[in-house]
Amino acid sequence: MNSTPTVPHHIAIVMDGNGRWAKARHRPRSFGHNAGRKAVRDVVEGCLRQGVQVLTLFAFSSENWQRPQDEVGALMELFLRALDKEVDELHEQGVRLRFIGDLTAFSDALQRRMRAAMTRTAGNDKLHMNVAVNYGGRWDIVQAARRAAAAVARGELRAEDIDEATLGRWMSLAELPPLDLFIRTGGDCRISNFLLWQVAYAELHFTDTLWPDFDQACLQRAIDDYAGRERRFGRTGDQVARTQDPAC
Repeated sequence: MNSTPTVPHHIAIVMDGNGRWAKARHRPRSFGHNAGRKAVRDVVEGCLRQGVQVLTLFAFSSENWQRPQDEVGALMELFLRALDKEVDELHEQGVRLRFIGDLTAFSDALQRRMRAAMTRTAGNDKLHMNVAVNYGGRWDIVQAARRAAAAVARGELRAEDIDEATLGRWMSLAELPPLDLFIRTGGDCRISNFLLWQVAYAELHFTDTLWPDFDQACLQRAIDDYAGRERRFGRTGDQVARTQDPAC
């Protein structure tokens, strides 16, 4: 018996392929990033229809600052425009928007818009949408370790009492359902420093589809792939089947 729920509670996506999509059309990379906004809207609508509880998108990694300055600048402008244009619709759809990562690296104007968007949508619960910006999985683990060390220094925690559960409480998204399905578009089969702690038992789905072409049909294929897998979490298939058998 398959113990995997038909629809994952929490989906994370590495939105890769914008630049290659634009290059194939002889357009600048910023054209591809802008085109990717439609894919975001499509995926949000798909998650709402499917009953997905949490969607986490990798929008800008801590390593992306190394990209050409004009591309980084275009991305920052895109973030500003998207916040101005998309938040109203997300709010009307009942989406709670949250940004994770080291937000202090962004301009004051962008930080204000991000805080305003999070405050406005804070009461929504149809879908928790997390946007990872200036985020890295290693950064996430380091900031959790620093918070644990600070608790030890204050005498609130003993070092020998730090375990996975304790450290996990200081990770990004700790209060949300665990990550079930990790999707990466664009053809590369790697994690790229995204949600390293959270991805430990997630199902991985890689697709050659470039992000601007990713739509609800692509999302459905990923969910169908997920639903066909058996999630064992270290147990054998027989053990999983016994836990699902009503007679047991």
